[in-house]
Amino acid sequence: MSEQFDYDLVIIGAGVGGHGAALHAVKSGLKTAIIEAKDMGGTCVNRGCIPSKALLAASGRVREFKDSHHLESLGISIGEVGFQREAIASHATNLVSKIRGDLTNSLKRLAVETIKGWGKVAGQQKVSVITESGERILTARDILLCPGSVPFVPPGIEIDHKTVFTSDDAVKLETIPQWMAIIGSGYIGLEFSDIYTALGSEVTIIEALDNLMPGFDPEISKLAERILIKPRDIETYVGTLAKTVKPGSPVVIELADAKTKEVIETLEVDACLVATGRIPATKNLGLETVDVQTDRRGFIEVNDRMAVIKDGQVVPHLWAVGDATGKMMLAHAASGQGVIAVENICGQDKTIDYRSIPAAAFTHPEISYVGLSEPQARELGQKEGWQVSTVKTYYKGNSKALAEGETEGMAKVVYRQDTGEVLGVHIIGIHASDLIQEAANAISKRETVQNLAFNIHTHPTLSEVLDEAYKRAQVAV
Repeated sequence: MSEQFDYDLVIIGAGVGGHGAALHAVKSGLKTAIIEAKDMGGTCVNRGCIPSKALLAASGRVREFKDSHHLESLGISIGEVGFQREAIASHATNLVSKIRGDLTNSLKRLAVETIKGWGKVAGQQKVSVITESGERILTARDILLCPGSVPFVPPGIEIDHKTVFTSDDAVKLETIPQWMAIIGSGYIGLEFSDIYTALGSEVTIIEALDNLMPGFDPEISKLAERILIKPRDIETYVGTLAKTVKPGSPVVIELADAKTKEVIETLEVDACLVATGRIPATKNLGLETVDVQTDRRGFIEVNDRMAVIKDGQVVPHLWAVGDATGKMMLAHAASGQGVIAVENICGQDKTIDYRSIPAAAFTHPEISYVGLSEPQARELGQKEGWQVSTVKTYYKGNSKALAEGETEGMAKVVYRQDTGEVLGVHIIGIHASDLIQEAANAISKRETVQNLAFNIHTHPTLSEVLDEAYKRAQVAV
């Protein structure tokens, strides 16, 4: 460590990105401090990935046990299924406490100084921390910004945190409304529609774009609608804005045509979840002290080495990772970015490969993907002068899926027709979130379907869904 600084690295924000960076920094020999204004673990641990997966696990069991037709096909019969909302909510809360404690302890073991307070840049290689006892000024050779994000609430929507709320409140599961409106059909909206319908709510999904699940490959979205939406107590609106939402009993929602903005209908529901995405938490970070501005949406511009960029040039000793960069608003992407940032701080020239970072929705069944969707691949191919091919395989032909009685699902591989390079993989079906990692590893190495077709997969396992896809694609190349 240089003696002219208090620390080699000061990290602002102890979410998954900041925590991962802190661990890697200490292992790399850097004297490190991490500043957190709220809770260790940030959004993912406290209000996002972790509690929502606990709720999905519990509600998924309820859905499974209530599916008498599926159980009877396996030779099983059970009586009436009951659950306690409070106990399910406690399961999520207890899990959050455990993981938050584990993160805190891991930093303590490695002698990372954790400072409770609001941190912001105070100038070149300086950080201000507002704590209960006053302001501290720290000096650091490098500063890493990990402020995270907050739920986006569109204009016209009033939040009271009881009848109209975001996912930050929904993970507490304080009520199970009889009729729930969910605005947005992305990951958050899909997962909570899964939770609430399993526990007995009727759900109305309101999507402003012309198709449900617009972030997924179109074929996967179409199949997901058939599996996850139509068989359940869910009605849908597409091309429709929630123009105004007023809390109360009932919650009153004015629906408008997304193109004309004219009101077309009024809904009265018991509760409304606003799942319209997230925005960067980049206000009051002190960026102006180093003459850095966020873009019009509030994101911090970075390069693939995670260095902050101003007017196309690197800002010395200032780095940023996670949701605030707007690259991929996923916890594991933030963690990966944090490691890349530390590597570059230590003089190693490392860049991040966003194409190989997978994503998943933990619905029942799950959806996952990595790389390019078919439309994205075709657009790139048209630009660069090559053709795209796709191949699909189905769970209904997989021995393990048949044994489980869980045959709804598909895997789709998108690849270059000339070289066979895998460009994207998209899966819907049980354990899709686990299966996608194999595809992510293949894309990270820019593998071809010809090579992958010779890999040997355990039989009988769901992984053979991908094995079959690679073999089909190899024949077609």
